[in-house]
Amino acid sequence: MKLPAEYYTNTNVAFLAQDLLGKILFTDLDGSITAGIIVETEAYFGIEDKASHAYRNRRTKRTEIMYKEGGHSYVYLCYGIHHLLNIVTSIEDDPKCVLVRSIEPFYGVAEMEMRRKMSATKPMISSGPGSLTKALGINLSFNGEDLTKNRIWIEDHGFDYMPYQISMAPRIGIDYAEEHALLPLRFFVNDSKYIMRK
Repeated sequence: MKLPAEYYTNTNVAFLAQDLLGKILFTDLDGSITAGIIVETEAYFGIEDKASHAYRNRRTKRTEIMYKEGGHSYVYLCYGIHHLLNIVTSIEDDPKCVLVRSIEPFYGVAEMEMRRKMSATKPMISSGPGSLTKALGINLSFNGEDLTKNRIWIEDHGFDYMPYQISMAPRIGIDYAEEHALLPLRFFVNDSKYIMRK
């Protein structure tokens, strides 16, 4: 079942980042549907978060999508190479988001293998935020998409994890965020081979 719009308006972004584990992320590129089970996420809690693009209420052309009501995709280019996918959450003008870090191939695997030029048995196919977007065909054209529509969306197939199956750790690659770099806002499924191992 596709997640409804109200799911994304929850103001507790850390809860959503953990709850999204086990949900399935889909994309449809001209009829080619691919999907992966979300196994790793990071939470970004908005204007007070030194790691967030919206820290101190920065509003730019790039970050404006973060200020919309939850339920949209925020895609940006990192280091001029990798497209990163964030799920905008919370209410309007409260710019919180969840970075999707890793997925486990679930549907359209052959297409994902072709895009990544590797077997789905290799964790690198969708381990890490830049790898999963390549596997699902996500680029800047996905920025601002409504997650209740039919180009990119998330479904709940009942893959739930017990608390002991999930770990929390500091987010990756945000050393500049000072004390916020140490917050345990990265969530991942312990036994998935597709998570980042740092």
